[in-house]
Amino acid sequence: MPRPVKPRRISFMPQNRYFIPAYKPKCELKVILLKLEELEAMRLKDIENLSQEECAKKMNVSRQTFQLIIDKARKKIAEALTKGMAISIEGGNYTFNICKYKCEKCGHVFSEPYEKDIHKCPQCDSTEVLCIDKSNFCERRCKRKKGCIQF
Repeated sequence: MPRPVKPRRISFMPQNRYFIPAYKPKCELKVILLKLEELEAMRLKDIENLSQEECAKKMNVSRQTFQLIIDKARKKIAEALTKGMAISIEGGNYTFNICKYKCEKCGHVFSEPYEKDIHKCPQCDSTEVLCIDKSNFCERRCKRKKGCIQF
């Protein structure tokens, strides 16, 4: 059984999410779906000019996974442009932030997407977990809940 896919961290949400070729009837259009994490990979590498290692770190994935994501994205874009297809940017497996948590029961430290509803310790299944991340995002969000603790 394969491992579950880790959410990829993104920090950009496009305003325009649908692109169509000019002068082509809508009834003839085929649509390519570009995932939000694929767009983020291209943005980091091609617009921000970051190294593959820096991009992977920002997206919270390995370098190999980053390379697979960007290769897939570039192939989709090239196919859409050469075949006159529409591009729809939507979906994927992404998060806007990854927070670090510490289980108060067993002391295990782990990372999860902030957007996840229930945070459980992967070792003991306890829900007695506290955020230990002191990033700007986390400080703002966690103050509304239990608050961040320093680790």
